[in-house]
Formats: sequence, C-alpha cells, structure tokens
Amino acid sequence: MATSKKVAFYTLGCKLNFSETSTIARNVLKEGFERVDFTESADLYVINTCSVTENADKRFRTIVKQALKANENAFVAAVGCYAQLKPEELAAVDGVDLVLGATEKFNITNYIDDLTKNEIGSIHSCEIEDADFYVGSYAVGDRTRAFLKVQDGCDYKCTYCTIPLARGISRSDTLENVLKNAKEISEKNIKEIVLTGVNIGDYGKGEFGNKKHEHTFYELVQALDKVTGIERLRISSIEPNLLKNETIDFVSKSKCFVPHFHIPLQSGSDTLLKLMKRRYLTGLYIDRVTKIKEVLPHACIGVDVIVGFPGETEELFLETYNFLNKLPISYLHVFTYSERENTAAATMHHPVPKNIRAKRSKMLRGLSVKKRYAFYQSQINSERSVLFESENKEGYIHGFTENYVKVKAPWNPTLINTIHKVKLTEIEEDGVVGIEFIDEPFPENDLSISNLLNKSF
Repeated sequence: MATSKKVAFYTLGCKLNFSETSTIARNVLKEGFERVDFTESADLYVINTCSVTENADKRFRTIVKQALKANENAFVAAVGCYAQLKPEELAAVDGVDLVLGATEKFNITNYIDDLTKNEIGSIHSCEIEDADFYVGSYAVGDRTRAFLKVQDGCDYKCTYCTIPLARGISRSDTLENVLKNAKEISEKNIKEIVLTGVNIGDYGKGEFGNKKHEHTFYELVQALDKVTGIERLRISSIEPNLLKNETIDFVSKSKCFVPHFHIPLQSGSDTLLKLMKRRYLTGLYIDRVTKIKEVLPHACIGVDVIVGFPGETEELFLETYNFLNKLPISYLHVFTYSERENTAAATMHHPVPKNIRAKRSKMLRGLSVKKRYAFYQSQINSERSVLFESENKEGYIHGFTENYVKVKAPWNPTLINTIHKVKLTEIEEDGVVGIEFIDEPFPENDLSISNLLNKSF
C-alpha cells in the first residue's frame, strides 16, 4: 500500500470507544498510513460511532460532512455501536463508503486496500450473537493517561439500553493480557491508567471463551496494583451491585488505585429502578456510598442518572432529586432519556413529554454544579497530588488530583505529565481550584510561581 496515504479518526461516545479507536488506528498505521488530525485532508476517515443517546446518532451525519469538506473524495468508514445496530441507515448516509459491525471493526485493514468511493456504503456486519470473542485494546491518546479495556459486552437486560444489542455478551480479557498491556502502557511513561469496559465489575466472565468467571474484578484490582511503573490506577464506571466491600477496602489501602468511584444510579426511585430492570435498589446504593465515605472520607463519587424515563411522574422525579441531594456525592452525569429501538422501555406507557424531560435535566445539572462546588470546598486547605496535563489554556496548565479535583497553575511546559504535591487554596471564578506547590515544581529552571506569571513560553 502506498505510504503517502493519510488517515484520520473521530471517536463518539465512551472511554471504551476511545481505547478501541486507538487499537484500530495502530492496525491501520501498520499498513503504511500516516495519521493526521480529523480537521485535515485525509484519504481515509474512520468514525467510531456510539448509539447510547439520540444525539450521538444525529452527530454522525455532521461528522461525515466535516470529513468530506476537508476532502470530498475521501473514503469514509463507520465502525462501532451505531454501525452494528443500524448498518443500513449508516450506509445510506451520503459519502459513507464502508460500515463495519462489532466483530469486523478490528479487521478494517482487510477492507481498505481500495479506497475508491462507493455509490452506497458497503456493509460487513455480523449477527450480534457472533460477537462472542474478545479483542484487547488500550488508548494512549495524550501523554498523561491511558484507557485500558478489560471487559466488553453485557448480560444485563436494562430496559432502556441498546449496548447488549451493539456489543454482545459479557466477556473479558485474560488477566495475563491485561497485565501485559498495563506494563506496555507504563513503559510509555504514562502516569495514569483508567480501567474501562461495558460492565467492568463483571470482569472475569468469558475470560477463556466460557461463561464462568475465571477471575473476579477484585482479583484484577489486586494484580494490577502490583504492576511496576504505574503511578495511578483509576476505576471507571462500575455497577453498584458489583462494587464489593473488599474492593473498596483494597482501594483505601492501595499504593496505586485512587479514591475516585463512578457509580451509575439511573434513578433514585425504587419504582423506576424496577421498571428499568436494574439489579439493585436505593438501599444498596446508599450502602455503597456510605462504605466508600467510611474508609475514604475524601473520595470523589460520580453518579450517572437518567431523567424522563417512561412513568417518571413529578413525584418520582423529586424522589430522585431529593435522594441525590442528601447523598455525599461529588458530581452527576445527567442523561435525558431518549427512546431507542428494540428496547422494552420504548414501548412503555406514560412517556414523559420532551419539554418536561429537558426541565428535569436542567434541575439535575444545577444540582451537579452545587455538589461539585461543595466537594471542592471540602477539599480546600488539604494536600493532594496533581497529575498535570498538556494543554495551555489561556496561560494556565490544568490537572487533576488523585480524588478528581480539577486544579490550575500558571502555564509551564515542564509540568506536563508530572505529579506534584500541592495545597488546594481556593475555588477560582471558573470553578477550578487554585493551588500552592508543596514540593519544588521547577528544579530545572528555578522558576517561581510569581515570575511565571510574567513569563511566556
């Protein structure tokens, strides 16, 4: 294949998608492609799609137009969840040449020898029952953290969710391969690994192609904590019924795992949780939050919540609002319910009008702002470690503490991808926390905070 070909990637959706895009990209680059930014002219554009929300579906067409604006003759390939659920719909979008489903996306190099545009997109999609094998992935997009995929698919039957239809049954990477990937990441001088998957608490199921658990998530956490060269390990979203006390206790004593948990709730009403077919009720959720705060008082706890689910009356919505208001959580990810084809919820009675959904979503987003501010306020004057990122934002460099407080300091490129002890001083007007360095952050050039303010780089 000609070495002059250029490829660009665009990822919609979750951390899992980002990890898989990176793996797909590594495979394509081995074929002699040069990777460029998605805004630049490329010969091949690969769009990794999402279908969790209605907006993600709609954005796809806009992204295709963006690619063709950069190069009207470019070959456009769609992969990912939306490509598996609605391949014909994607193939019919003007300018799309190739659609690859759940199993084929990792074999994209088999389909890109000829980049001649098609009149209508070519579809290579499997029955979702065939998505029963595991492909390991990790993303190292920026220089500070990596997303490490440990699990894929889901056996849960939540009535609003299309993910089992898009990704298949729950299955896991082998413990040996997870540890190998983690070691590879650590050797790239990346400071933080975020564990990701569809249902990572179910880790171990399908590890060797069967449905039994060869290992547990707790055993995975224990093993990763021993990998040398990793400074931070962060658990992404984990179901409350799968987050066990033994894992919380281990994190509280771990040298690498950070005090940050993201635990989906979806509703603070037991009535709605039952309609959603979630595998817990609010009592268990309270137990999880209480346990975390008991052993990790400074822990950050994020929450997913859905508003506007069918049958959500004003009274039931207020149950959720009041439930969240009382809990010692740190922030919310609010999702406005949207009907998804082939889900049980789409045919349920008593749908909530969209204007009411929007109003309730706004209320919960406002609550999230208050919760985050209160959590940040509770951390003022405490000492934390910060991993600094790489972007210069209006003269400041930003980073996150181990417990996920966003901080900023005057821009200095020597701070990029370094971890420093700081004192959290005050919440700035932009909602980010100001800091004072406890250790010496500028040994190479002996710069102080005060003269950094007057120096440009």
